[in-house]
Amino acid sequence: MNIQEISKQINVNAHEKGFWDKGIDVPEKLMLIVSEVSEAMEADRKSAYFPKQYLGADEEATKRFLPSHTDVESFKVDFEVSTKDTFEDELADAAIRIFDLAFEMGIDLSWHIQQKVRYNASRPKMHGGKKY
Repeated sequence: MNIQEISKQINVNAHEKGFWDKGIDVPEKLMLIVSEVSEAMEADRKSAYFPKQYLGADEEATKRFLPSHTDVESFKVDFEVSTKDTFEDELADAAIRIFDLAFEMGIDLSWHIQQKVRYNASRPKMHGGKKY
């Protein structure tokens, strides 16, 4: 699945869950992105990271994380125990909000990311800024 497909899936879900009922309020959506990044910072401060050993340690739990697994309740329990409010979870929330906003605004984020990566590759080390 590419970024545009993921963005569409996120946006459809956001519409279904009522997150776009009030229409588009760009400043509000941007602040929600900032709040997710702040939550990631707090998770880092608390060393709240996804326990990578969780996957593989419990074969049944690992299977419940696979997209093909249909037991939603078991997945939710495993997610809440292992993943919710972790650094990785908060970064995912920020990305989800960014992808959703971009899709709602008709922005092809995949294209823009590719262009930015190309541009950044052409820049000097540390983009010519101070080295700390």
